[in-house]
Parts: sequence; structure tokens; C-alpha cells
Amino acid sequence: MLFDVAVIGLGPVGGTVAGLLSRYGLTVAVLEREAAPYPLPRAVHFDAECMRVFDAIGISEEVDRDCLVSTGMKFVNADGQLLVDWPRPDGIGPQGWHLSYRFHQPDLERTLRRFLADQTNVSVRSRCEVYAIEDQGSHVTVRFEDLSCGMLESVDAAYVIGADGARSLVRRLIGSEMADLGLHERWLVFDALLKRPWSVLGDHSVQFCDPSRPATYVRGVGNRRRFEIMLLPGEDAAEIARPESVWSLIEKWMGPEDADLERAAVYTFHAVVAQRWRMGRLLLAGDAAHQTPPFLGQGLCAGIRDAANLAWKLAAVLRHGAADTLLDTYQQERAPHVSEYIRLAVELGRIIQARDPQEAAERDRTLAAAPRQMRSLSPRLGASALRLDATASGLVAAQPALRDGTRLDRRARQDFAIVTRPGLLGNAKHDALRHLAPYPVTVIEDDSPETLAWLDELGAAAVVTRPDRYVFGTASTMAQLQALLVTLTERLQGPSTAAAA
Repeated sequence: MLFDVAVIGLGPVGGTVAGLLSRYGLTVAVLEREAAPYPLPRAVHFDAECMRVFDAIGISEEVDRDCLVSTGMKFVNADGQLLVDWPRPDGIGPQGWHLSYRFHQPDLERTLRRFLADQTNVSVRSRCEVYAIEDQGSHVTVRFEDLSCGMLESVDAAYVIGADGARSLVRRLIGSEMADLGLHERWLVFDALLKRPWSVLGDHSVQFCDPSRPATYVRGVGNRRRFEIMLLPGEDAAEIARPESVWSLIEKWMGPEDADLERAAVYTFHAVVAQRWRMGRLLLAGDAAHQTPPFLGQGLCAGIRDAANLAWKLAAVLRHGAADTLLDTYQQERAPHVSEYIRLAVELGRIIQARDPQEAAERDRTLAAAPRQMRSLSPRLGASALRLDATASGLVAAQPALRDGTRLDRRARQDFAIVTRPGLLGNAKHDALRHLAPYPVTVIEDDSPETLAWLDELGAAAVVTRPDRYVFGTASTMAQLQALLVTLTERLQGPSTAAAA
């Protein structure tokens, strides 16, 4: 059997991209080395944009039940003075979900695996280690060993996505080096399970910008609490990860009488981006393509955005006649976007990790006098054939509640969406607009307060959003909207196809 896509790696990013591809009707083979999800905590945060992606797959309600809404993050100095404040409102945000969530990664991975197990167009193979990928011209052959019995097997697929982590085999086969964005520091990460009521540090995440020992506290779901402690030069990783060392580092906040230590490990936080995300039929996603320090909480979010961007483009190529060159826009759009997040994480890391007493004192004088206010971030996608030179193009779309009470994403499903004010279109023009684009389009005329407020904010009568819910473009007249869809068709079909047409 020739699969449309083979996904290597079944972590959150691999599971998400496989789930999206299944929703687009593609056949997917997933190959995972481990038998079950890693049982201990790793990523602990995702945002509203990720929840929209989980909703597109159809698992948002289950994921939401396992989450805790985050109240925000504070940066404080050694004396407890506020340096940076990043509050998160309690209510639903403009994307139709809360702005920030805490979660337990094994819960998310189990939810994704249950979903994939129910999809007839998805084949999941665990205990399979990929060792070679061969380009056959019209497709690729992925060779792997079934670790349960030692048998050598293979699958054929039109495309391969390497969601196989920081040590990605697919990245090595592509031959892509990593561009260094300037941060490599060792931190001890440990998770504790409360065994009695404890509220010393509250529900906010706290970055302790203490030059003697930078540290982080994260309120997890349920009784989970995380601490991250920066290693000092010359400290031994194995020694500092011992339980007695761990408890000594946080004794002013928590002790073994309060909680059980679930795990402790030393990680080196990196800030790197792969220089090449695609070679022919091979593509990278998640940690295989980029790694960020955790100070912004955007590591997993970046991988989920990769999945959303790449999945609809593969569907466009494999099901709707889009040019293969459309896949080149994946890195063009995602690499600058994720790099902007990583650069900000590095900047925040420098605030947190300042260890020179004079440098830290100057930082404190500057920030404590006027604490920096962080707001929700929404970087624009990098320039590509799928992004117009317009004010809103390339920004993540809002998700207004429509007049009938449904949300935009539920109505649009996996399609492009045209959202207009009433009166711009006649009934006969709905079908005409749909036929202007080669990719499925949902047309929505709506006058709900949220929809009209969004269009007012954009200064437009209509907006065209992509299946990954980024804005393609806006229009003020029917003629502009028709021209926008003609441009979309040209961008999807590629220059040679559009010229021939």
C-alpha cells in the first residue's frame, strides 16, 4: 500500500499532524520507536492556537478536561520585586479559547493515540525504529526494524514528516545544520506530586531572577508542581539530580513532607532552528526543526503550529491539485515565525539567567522601576507565496461566535473560509466564489457582534482565512474579494500551472 504520508515519531507533534492529515482524508502511516507514551512530564504549556488545532482534530473537549487554565507568569528579582508581569485573563480570548493552558503531556499523548486508533485511514506502528529512507522518485520507502521481533520491514509513502525529536534521523538525512540563536544552558528540571495542601507559591508561574541561583516555578495540573533550577559552572549533573540535592535547592518553598519527587533530570536548553526543513519528499516538524528554551512556554506550541501549517498544504497537493512547490512555503512561513518566538525566549532568558551581580543590579533598577508588561503574542507568518503584502495577511485569525452560536472553526471545518458582512454577497454568488478556488471554501455571511467587531478591526467587509486559521487576505468590495480568490488560486497552483491556465 502506498500511503499519502508517513509520520516518524508519535509525540504530541507527530500525533497532531497525523490527526490533522486523517481529518483531511489522507492515508497516514505512523512509526514510533516506543511502545507507549513517555510516562513522566515534559511539556506543560500550550496556548489558544493549539487548542484550535486540537478542536480541528476533534479532541478539544477531552483535552480541555485534562487542562488547567493558566493565570499568567511573573518575573521577580532576589528581593521579590516584580520585574516582568504577564497576566492571562480568566475569560475566553479572541481565538475562542482561553489564552493559556497547563497540561500533563502523557495525558495529551494518550488522547491523540486513542483518536488515531479509531481512524481507518491511519496505521500506527509502535516499537518500530526507522533506519533508512529511500527516494524512489514517485514516492519514498521508509525502512524500519520491528523491535518486538527484530523483523525488517518497510512502508511506502508520497511524503515523510520527521517529527522525531531533537536527534532527528530525518533531519540528518536531509543534511540540515542547526542555526544557533544564542542560548545553551544547563538546568535541572524536576516535578513534584503534592501529598498535602500547599499554596506557598500560588497559581502563577514565577521566574526567580536571582543571580545566586536562577529558578522557575510552574503550577501544573492537579497536584503537580514543577521547579527548574539553573546549574552553576562546574556543578555535576548527576549529583545535583539526587533527591537530597533537589530538596535542598527548594527547601524555602517545599520539602519532602509536602510532596513526593516524581523525577529529576538535567537538560541543556537550546535555541536553534534547522536551516533546511524540506528536501524533496522529506519534511521536518517540531523539535526536529527547532528547539527553544522554555522561558516563553512556546516549545510545544511551535510544533503544533508546524503541524497545522503543513497538514493542509499536503492535503492541497495530494487531493486538490496544488503544485508541489506549495510545500516550500512551509519553511518560508514557519521558520521566521518560530525564530521570533525563540529570540524573545532568549531575551527573557537573559533577564532570568543574569548572574553577574552588577548586571543583575542594573537590570533590577531598570525593570523594577517600571515592570515590563508582556502581552499575548501574535507574530506574523514569514513572507511566502501564501502571504500577501497586506495589513492582516499572515496573522492568526480571530474565532468569533457566529449569530447561530457556533464558532467560526466549527463552521469552516478544514476549508478555507470567507467571512463577510451581510449584503456583500447575493445568494447566487456563494457558489460562484467557491468555484473560484481549487481548495474547498466555506462562505459565511454573519452579523454577530463578534464577527462585525473583527471585521471592523480589520477595516474590511470580508476576510479570507486559510485552513490553519491564518488570514490570507481581506476585501472591502465584491470585486476585491473575487480578485483575492483568483490570487489564491494562482498561489496554490504555482506559476507554471497558473500561466498555462
